[in-house]
Amino acid sequence: MQETLFAGIDVSTQGCKIVVIDTAAEKIVHVDYVNYDEYLPHFNTKNGVIQGLDEGCSESDPKMWIEAVDLIFKNLKNSGFLPKRILCISVSGQQHGLVALDNTGKLSRQRSKLWNDFSTLEECCILTEEVGGQDVMIREVGNSQKTGYTASKIFHMIRHEPEIYEKSATLFLVHNYINWYLTGGTKVMEPGDTSGMALWNPKTKKWSKKVIDVIDPGLLNKIPSLRPADKSIGFISKDLVKRFGFSPQCMIDAGSGDNMYGAVGTGNVKPGIVTVSLGTSGTACTVLQKPFIDPEGEIASYCDSTGNYLPLICVSNLANGYNAVLKKYDISHKEFNRIVGRTKPGNGGRLLIPWYTGERTPNLPLASPVYFGFKPEDFSREILCRAVLEGHVMNLYEGFQRMPMKVREVRLTGGLSQSEAWCETIAHMFEAEAVPVEGEGAALGAALHAAWVWNKELKHPVAIDDLTSSFVRLNERQRKKPVKEHVESFCIQKRLFHALSQRIRGEEGEDPFMLRSQLVRFLKNRH
Repeated sequence: MQETLFAGIDVSTQGCKIVVIDTAAEKIVHVDYVNYDEYLPHFNTKNGVIQGLDEGCSESDPKMWIEAVDLIFKNLKNSGFLPKRILCISVSGQQHGLVALDNTGKLSRQRSKLWNDFSTLEECCILTEEVGGQDVMIREVGNSQKTGYTASKIFHMIRHEPEIYEKSATLFLVHNYINWYLTGGTKVMEPGDTSGMALWNPKTKKWSKKVIDVIDPGLLNKIPSLRPADKSIGFISKDLVKRFGFSPQCMIDAGSGDNMYGAVGTGNVKPGIVTVSLGTSGTACTVLQKPFIDPEGEIASYCDSTGNYLPLICVSNLANGYNAVLKKYDISHKEFNRIVGRTKPGNGGRLLIPWYTGERTPNLPLASPVYFGFKPEDFSREILCRAVLEGHVMNLYEGFQRMPMKVREVRLTGGLSQSEAWCETIAHMFEAEAVPVEGEGAALGAALHAAWVWNKELKHPVAIDDLTSSFVRLNERQRKKPVKEHVESFCIQKRLFHALSQRIRGEEGEDPFMLRSQLVRFLKNRH
């Protein structure tokens, strides 16, 4: 019998997951997850991040990710599930992280700066100024320079750790590093994750000589070659075959970033669907057939993993504000839903801008939160719960709204995706039906991509949307439709959020006090 098993591995900030699918049976046959803090305590991390570093630094030891992969392979072997039956593996990795190796394959820098590292603000400013300003930067790489992206991490190493940069022979992104490990030494990149480096333009498909020359004219000698996203890069290493029992014919496909595979894992492979991820950070992305370059540089311009494009908005604040409220009032997720259910959308004109730990979108690494329209007696459990919910969703929508598309459906993934309150608020805010996705997110997307690539290379191709439709399950019981009266109040509230955000940043715009008065009158007349 022909084997039809494919594996996806997601190396995220907090843990490592594997999903194995059987495409013939159209079912998931194995899932395993390793939380770094719990299973690998010797790395001394909290939420997967090394503690005690300077303010703004967010780093992890790449060896932790390799140990996690070994552990899920060990568990796979010990579970009675035969690794030799897996035909192809694909890796999803947290985007933007920088992993540096010397010419012997050892880490030249013992820690990797992560996507949420804010320590490179100065480098972003220098890069932008040296190339001629933000407009020129966006023309060069399709994006503005943000602290999360990889270019400023490399520049930071050159400026602050030149001896480490000098001995670095290879500069990887996270998933490329895991691929290097899986194959026993293959050094390649692919367009999806690479387009988040802010060195390579996803529209022109070229490296920016201007940006590279500012950093180091010889930089490309340290960056692996670029390969297509829809092809394999080699076979699994002899060492992993020996230790865990994989077939030597098990292919490794190009892999991609977690956002690219998060889209695949939610069935977001054609225009009209938006994937919203509700986790530590919040993202909203959609698939387009043509590249979209945001002239303001707020919406990230990426390639996806299937030959299309994936404009994406990312806010670094999302679950942090929510979790803080749960902790402060000692309430559960269910109790939060009940509390919010007793309050009214619009929150009586009270608004929270939830920039708790700096913000990525808008690009404000030094930002702090703002409470607007609150009287002294308004800092109650009910009002704050509603403010946190609406503030975080509006902060995400604020960046997303400039995407050139009509939203047909919003699909929710991540830790808060099954929350009725979050789902309902997103439906009203995005003015479209919202539905949670049941399943395994980026790891499932990686497994589906592995099946897609393997079938394509074996000359019996299958459409990627046929694969996703067989595996992506929507929680129809939680589907929410936008309610007209709530949409109307949120339209005013979104204008208020935008106006207040502009004022804080010193930009001209509508008067937030007038808009708040308008919102309060609207809410009063409605009730």
